[in-house]
Amino acid sequence: MKIVLHDYWRSSAAYRVRICLNLKGVAYESAPVNLLGGEQASAENRAINPQGLVPTLVVDGRPLVQSLAIIDFLDATFPDPPMVSKDPFTRSGQLARALVIAADIHPIDNLRVLKRLELQFGADQVARDDWYRHWIVEGLWALEAMAGEGPFLGGESPDIADLCLVPQLFNARRFDVALDAYPKLRAAEAASLALPAVQAAAPDRVRPA
Repeated sequence: MKIVLHDYWRSSAAYRVRICLNLKGVAYESAPVNLLGGEQASAENRAINPQGLVPTLVVDGRPLVQSLAIIDFLDATFPDPPMVSKDPFTRSGQLARALVIAADIHPIDNLRVLKRLELQFGADQVARDDWYRHWIVEGLWALEAMAGEGPFLGGESPDIADLCLVPQLFNARRFDVALDAYPKLRAAEAASLALPAVQAAAPDRVRPA
């Protein structure tokens, strides 16, 4: 099976997929897409990802898009370790925590939204950064209340929500979001970052030379 990940080193969504691939020990090739250079909008990228986004996971020539859908595919194809539980209640909690980030925080803080704030509403860098921080804080307050007893967000092992948490807290620090109010989230992040597979997915480890 040939697997190619089209990603950007600092993309939260791509970071989630890299963590999942590494935790499952799945070998893959990297095909960088420079978001700041606009390569995501190229005809080549749109041919495999009609939204003009990253990540795209191409498996034996078949493209898969949307990070959580890709993680679902990987979980079905490489079930160990599982990212979602077979127990319906546990699975629902895992997905709910993941979606706080993937559906509520990330979409309104991503690059194309920030650019639209500037182009349509004249938001300067300060205003865009304030917007970014506001929505992170809104989501993290809720996620802190939804976190389990640890060491990971949902218990004894990382799950799909932890795949989302690590990139989101990485971005929170980039934008100087204070994280002192989220001890459970920081503890879950620390548990993930202690794993070599997660460390290997970090932006500074995969950034193109």
